[in-house]
Amino acid sequence: MEKVIEMKGVTKVFPGIIANDNVDFDLNKGEIHVLLGENGAGKTTLMNILYGLYQQESGDIFVNGKKANMKNPKEAIALGIGMVHQHFMLVHNFTVAQNMILGYEPKVGIKVDIKKAIKDTEELSKRYGFNIDPKAVIEDMTVGQQQKVEILKALYRGADILILDEPTAVLTPQEIEELRKILRNLVKEGKSIILITHKLKEVMSMSDRVTIIRRGKKIDVVNTKDTTIDSLAEMMVGRKVNLVVDKKESKAGETVLKIENLKVLDNRGLPAVKGVDLEIKRGEIIALAGVDGNGQTEFIEAVTGLRKSQEGKITLNGKDVTGKTPREITEGGLSHVAEDRHRRGLVLKYSLLENSVLGNHYKSPFAKGIIMNYNKIREYAKKLIKDYDVRTPNEDVMASALSGGNQQKMIIAREIEKNPEVILAAQPTRGIDVGAIEYIHKRLVEERDKGRGILLVSLELDEVLALADKIAVIYDGKIVDVLDRKDATEQKLGILMAGGNLKKEDKGGAQNEE
Repeated sequence: MEKVIEMKGVTKVFPGIIANDNVDFDLNKGEIHVLLGENGAGKTTLMNILYGLYQQESGDIFVNGKKANMKNPKEAIALGIGMVHQHFMLVHNFTVAQNMILGYEPKVGIKVDIKKAIKDTEELSKRYGFNIDPKAVIEDMTVGQQQKVEILKALYRGADILILDEPTAVLTPQEIEELRKILRNLVKEGKSIILITHKLKEVMSMSDRVTIIRRGKKIDVVNTKDTTIDSLAEMMVGRKVNLVVDKKESKAGETVLKIENLKVLDNRGLPAVKGVDLEIKRGEIIALAGVDGNGQTEFIEAVTGLRKSQEGKITLNGKDVTGKTPREITEGGLSHVAEDRHRRGLVLKYSLLENSVLGNHYKSPFAKGIIMNYNKIREYAKKLIKDYDVRTPNEDVMASALSGGNQQKMIIAREIEKNPEVILAAQPTRGIDVGAIEYIHKRLVEERDKGRGILLVSLELDEVLALADKIAVIYDGKIVDVLDRKDATEQKLGILMAGGNLKKEDKGGAQNEE
């Protein structure tokens, strides 16, 4: 079989850490090859070397049988390699066509030929079945559509080899299925694809081969058809992983968070949350399930004080906190695991030391007046890193230097250790690996069993079904139904999430409860 990429003995060292340790990797023409590993295993680093963003300390790279030494992405692009990063590199107030041609502008004289850009984008979009409007502005598009633009951008630059970093991290189940079809179409057109991921379900449905990396070393290469989810999880983490959440029946106590007739506007001043009622009791996990863009973000922001509500009442621990500031709500007993860890969860340019006390930084023992007690903060940061298995050389490392999963573990650690009455966990496992997911799920169930109320907002149906005691489905800014977990199935939730209704006989015990 013809190899389009061969990486032999690649080693990359960062201060205090060997990111890639003598790694071999190859890609056959016309295959989808998954690079699988935990967060921080070295997957993205290896692909950043292939794309010319980093240079290796040792090892050789061959593209189409010829030795290559990519000093920058432009050289990689010239060799037919394109990369779609986990966090998209698009200019938000530009159109699709303008983003497509950035750096490769077609000209008429000295002017940019925007008509040609629109025509080329349209043709490329049609050819690969992407259904993208070249004149649409990026900020008005869904995340799934933005990802398609990134893929088109790489194809526009002539990529035959596509690297996709965590392509399904922010997609809905429907968009994931659409992406799978797109990738298969690309392979039929003769493209070769590398997926960096840790989502085992998608590995099984999308790939031909899998290379497993653990802590910088290559562990194995397997054919997807010859392996199982459990086997991949074990190779990836280095131990047996319990993919089923072990939890007892919940013992629901008093109501600790009550939301009544909540109405919230979005950034354009249009109704996003349209009269939501929801109660969270002590000792239970309520999941808010729905396709992205149905008012979840505005709902979370209103409950946490980040956005003013137009109408309604929020009662936390018996006190009315409607319209209060985020600090007042936090002090009232609500911890918030933000859905966007980069915008809301961490200050990326701060160290883990500083991030570990955000929200508590003005309190004793971390501060006295305006004087910070860095010895106490260091002690606390070290404890969180150890207790929550945050993989980092030390607590002085910048938050931006950590992998997504380790950033997430740091946020979960900080929010749980605030000792809250209610934990609002929004997308708590977005973009992280099975080992970290298993750990975070276990912690959330433990917190439930300690009598905290937990509101889980998740796009992952597997996660909702694994953790929730009750599931509230949100569609078009309204809660369309609340199901008991024992009555919920993926199919029923899928119908509700698409705006459909369940027949009475389908609703099981939930019908009697409503």
